[in-house]
Formats: sequence, structure tokens, C-alpha cells
Amino acid sequence: MCNLLKEEMENRILSPSETAEDGEASFDNPLRPRSLNEYIGQEKAKENLKVFIGAAKIRGEALDHVLLYGPPGLGKTTLSMIIANELGVNIKITSGPAIERPGDLAALLTNLAEGDVLFVDEIHRLSRNVEEILYPAMEDFTIDIVTGKGQMATSYHLPLPRFTLVGATTRAGQLTAPLRDRFGVILRLEMYSNDQLASIIKRSASILKIDFDDEGIYEIASRSRGTPRIANRLLKRVRDFAQVMNSGISASIAKEALDKLGIDELGLDAGDRRLLETMIKFYSGGPVGLETLAAAIGEEAVTIEDVYEPFLIQIGFINRTPRGRCVTSLAYHHMGYENPRETK
Repeated sequence: MCNLLKEEMENRILSPSETAEDGEASFDNPLRPRSLNEYIGQEKAKENLKVFIGAAKIRGEALDHVLLYGPPGLGKTTLSMIIANELGVNIKITSGPAIERPGDLAALLTNLAEGDVLFVDEIHRLSRNVEEILYPAMEDFTIDIVTGKGQMATSYHLPLPRFTLVGATTRAGQLTAPLRDRFGVILRLEMYSNDQLASIIKRSASILKIDFDDEGIYEIASRSRGTPRIANRLLKRVRDFAQVMNSGISASIAKEALDKLGIDELGLDAGDRRLLETMIKFYSGGPVGLETLAAAIGEEAVTIEDVYEPFLIQIGFINRTPRGRCVTSLAYHHMGYENPRETK
């Protein structure tokens, strides 16, 4: 089921965060900012991080462990790289599902140097056995490894260099309390405004040497679902249309390109509209159960929960009730239908 969800998300505009294949961080992506000053948005988180990083550098200590949480695509991986860059240390990148056994975690931790950053994406998906090994590593910078079985079992108590664990998750509520409480810095990343997204797109367009005007940039920003990753991806696709048409990115070019991509003025794609239309046409706007809805549109229930619903709930198009999902009046109007509850 996890593999199906991953494939679904990769095929949509909203996809999971990208990580380096060899576990080493890289700024090969030219659109990634390299410092907190270049990082646009998340002002409160940036201000606090500047203080924490500055204080750690003054004391000559490793930064306390950091937990970043929020919806996908907001820059958690990029921020972890910036933290390492600001500290002047190396960073190793992995993910919760990739650490299957305690030995995998031990190999990562013992290869860190003093002050290094270990970034674990989707940290809420760590297995229970791995998580218990992580507790003493985070608190006491030690790790206990048991080799062999029965009477031949031997325990090794290994000291670790003082490192900084940066965990990222889209589901902070699924973190266990013992793990969450071991993070000294907990930061929530918020969705971006259209103005912030426009600034990000302008920066990206300048790096990619794309001709643009402000109206064209704002058209892309307004359809990017408050997410920088989506904004940069849409910019590249609109660039393709503009180059074929031998033009820069204007409002008309951006609108035509995004319409052809099936992205409407609110950022909804064909999958979002299919979900809403199914609920309106076949279930009178709801309430409808998650499993029933999944069967009706041919998707997994977990895909609806993790891929479709978050944005639709955020913009007020769907409500979750004890009896099931319901479409709101805003969704009726956006989809061009009359709400029968309003005409009574």
C-alpha cells in the first residue's frame, strides 16, 4: 500500500520530498537556497533557527535536535541542508522506511563526525526497534549493539560523536511521545501565501534564465496550492510552453499552459475535481464513507487521505464528519453545481 501511495504522489503535482540516493546532501539542485537569508518564507522558524544556530556556534557545541513538521513540499529537506551549511558541518540524509534494522541506524550514527547533521525524512515511520536504539543516541550520544544469540550474545557500548538529528514528518501526531520529547527544537512549517510563492518563482525564474512578467509569475503562484515545490514544478512546465511558443512567461501564456495541464485557478487538478464531482453527483454531496469513496473513484483509501483531502479540507471544500466526508457549498459553486441544501 505504501508503494502504491508513493507512485500515486509521484505522478501528481504534489509529490514526496526528494532525497539524495547515496545519503549525502547535495545542493546540485540550483533552485535550493543555501542559507537562511536566501530562504523565502517561514519567518518565525527562520528567526528562531538563527538564534539557536548562532548560540551553538558561540558555545562550540552541536545544535540541539530539530523536528520539522508540516505538509509535504514546504522545504523541510532544504531547511535541513541549510542548517548543516550554516553550522559548517556535513549532513547525511535518509528516511524512516529506509532504516529497517537497528544495525542500519548504527552504521549511520557511527559514520558521523563531531557536530554533523543526520536528516531523517518521514521519521514517524521508524520501526519500534530502531526508535528504541535512537533514544540513548539522542540523549547520551551512545549506542548499544548486541551481536550473536543466546549464550554467544555480546553487547557493545559505543560512544558517538555529538551530532544533530533533524527529523521531518508530515504527520507529527504519529510520532511517539518519547521520541517527540527528545527534540529540543520543534518547528512547524506553514503553507505559503501567493506573494511569498511569487517571490520564490521569481528567484527560480532568474536562476533558470527565464523571461517573465509579474502577472505571469502571479498566475503560477495562485495555482501552486501554497507549496514551493509545486510552484517550481509548474514554473518549469510553463517554461516549456513558453519556449515552444517563442515567448516569455506572461499572464496569458501561464494561464493557457496551466489550463492545458488541467490545473485550475485554485490549483485543483483532474484528480481533485473527479473526487468532488463523484461526491456531488453520486452521493448528493455526502456524507460518504472513505472506503466507499475510494471504491467509487478507483483509488486507495490511504491515497485519498494523504494526497487528495489535505488541500481540499484546507481550502474549505470538504468536511470530515463522524458519518463520512461532505462537500461544502464552496465546492459546489466552484464545480458549477447548485447546492440542493441552499435551494430548499
